[in-house]
Amino acid sequence: MKKNTLWIMLALAAGLLLGYLVFAPGKTVAESVHEHSDGSAESTQWTCSMHPQIMRAEPGKCPICGMDLIPAEAGDGALAPEQFRLSPNAMALADVRTLRVGGAAGVDGSVLRLSGSVAVNTQAVSVQASYYDGRIEQLLVNYTGQSIAKGQRLATIYSPVLVAAQQELLTAAPMKQSQPDLYRAVRRKLRNWKLSDAQIDEIEASGQVRENFPILATVSGTVSEVLTAEGDYVMAGQPLARLSNLGTVWAEFDAYERQLDQLRLGQEIQIESNAYPGKSFKARIDFIDPVLDSQTRTVTVRATLNNAEGHFKPGMFLSGVIRLSQEAPADQLSIPAAAVLWTGERSVVYLRAVPDQPVFEMREVRLGNRIGEQYVVLEGLQGGEEIVAQGAFTIDAAAQLQGKKSMMNPGGGPSSAGHEGHTGMPVGDNMPAGQGGLTSAGFEELVPIYLELKDALVASDAQAARKTAGKALTLLDKRPEASALKTLREGFSNLAEAKDLPGQREAFRQVSELLIGSGQGIKHHGQTLYVQFCPMANNDKGAYWVSSQQEIRNPYFGEAMLGCGETRATWGAN
Repeated sequence: MKKNTLWIMLALAAGLLLGYLVFAPGKTVAESVHEHSDGSAESTQWTCSMHPQIMRAEPGKCPICGMDLIPAEAGDGALAPEQFRLSPNAMALADVRTLRVGGAAGVDGSVLRLSGSVAVNTQAVSVQASYYDGRIEQLLVNYTGQSIAKGQRLATIYSPVLVAAQQELLTAAPMKQSQPDLYRAVRRKLRNWKLSDAQIDEIEASGQVRENFPILATVSGTVSEVLTAEGDYVMAGQPLARLSNLGTVWAEFDAYERQLDQLRLGQEIQIESNAYPGKSFKARIDFIDPVLDSQTRTVTVRATLNNAEGHFKPGMFLSGVIRLSQEAPADQLSIPAAAVLWTGERSVVYLRAVPDQPVFEMREVRLGNRIGEQYVVLEGLQGGEEIVAQGAFTIDAAAQLQGKKSMMNPGGGPSSAGHEGHTGMPVGDNMPAGQGGLTSAGFEELVPIYLELKDALVASDAQAARKTAGKALTLLDKRPEASALKTLREGFSNLAEAKDLPGQREAFRQVSELLIGSGQGIKHHGQTLYVQFCPMANNDKGAYWVSSQQEIRNPYFGEAMLGCGETRATWGAN
């Protein structure tokens, strides 16, 4: 009995103690229950590792890419306003790799790379003209590209003055002993009209006047322009055709202001062309334009190429490599070219802001010359800082989705807030040509063709894409800023020449980046445009494109992943 009483007393004491702990003074029953259930009652949010803007209360599939949703991490209030965090899964899927910024000293074989094209050597251009008045009875030079050899007959002409001069020769010939001065004067007159001594002797020996007389080529070359037609009446000195001797051609390259101190007359330049993969041609710089183009901020650098075998055609794109003798200073910093994101006149990298944590922020940098696969850093980074070397596009996508500073949104905030006011680029119709070299008028003309090209790739129609790229090339060649469009033109040319859809889509990615770079600095558009992004394209590095539809229609995958992507920015019609 005593034992039972003892156990009952102990149970009552334990109950009183538990009641005190749960129902402490100043707390209601509801408050106590809520306090103990906070950690377990809070609902878990689910997100996509590749599309973190997707938030769901329950697990499932991502509506964009179809991947399994994962638990979302709680926010980190300790981060600075411009910093943001990536989940470990997003880091792994994007294959983000970082490195510490180091010096550029001792880089072996530092090089300067230039882009250019083949041009006609104007020193080897000649005009074939008529040396007397007359009517063209037969024209043998009648199309451009025709090869002409020195001494070849170009045309047959009827000339009344030449008929009269021949009659004078026949009259003076019997008097060449008695009046030699008169005879020599008549022959000299015919020589001045480019008749050879053999032709004059032939007229004199035949004793007959020739009514139709041939005009012979004085040089060899290729016809670049036909300037008359059969049946025309021409005056003395009037040009019949223009010939270009393509035995030598010019390789003309564009060099930026910051590259001028690296260039010297006589420097050897190694020249490559897409037409001859694996082959290189050597030449020396023989001209550096003393006048800077105020629109493109470049000067023309020229080398003369021996073209005896006809490898080079005027208009062909070239790349030039100049090997520099000096090494970089010991305190100079360099970063991989793949780490840099370009937009218009700005270049940015992503910095790991917190060591050993997936916390990043955007950093704007100013770059110098390219040395091999490295860029020299002039401003924006310090030695030892850790930057993203691979996966920068994915990091930029995450920054935009979280409203942080990014490549296309340097001021931060929602990326779809509109075009004007957050790009950091100059606006207005009179802006200088930006990345890609397009002015406002050129952008407006190119956009419809670009959108047609995008639709062809959405439909996986390689033939239509190739045809549309040709239309773009025709347009670019007619633009007044054509000299500034070489990079953009090269992108369309690569697309037109690509043998398959993957090659076309890679060229389309390059064209899209240039178009977006130009479009950021233009205030007025004829329609609302959407800058869209697919993180799975470009081998999971991500790729942008421009669309007139808000609905995602992916040009990098077509039907295979038609809806993969999201809109990153909206460019308003006004």
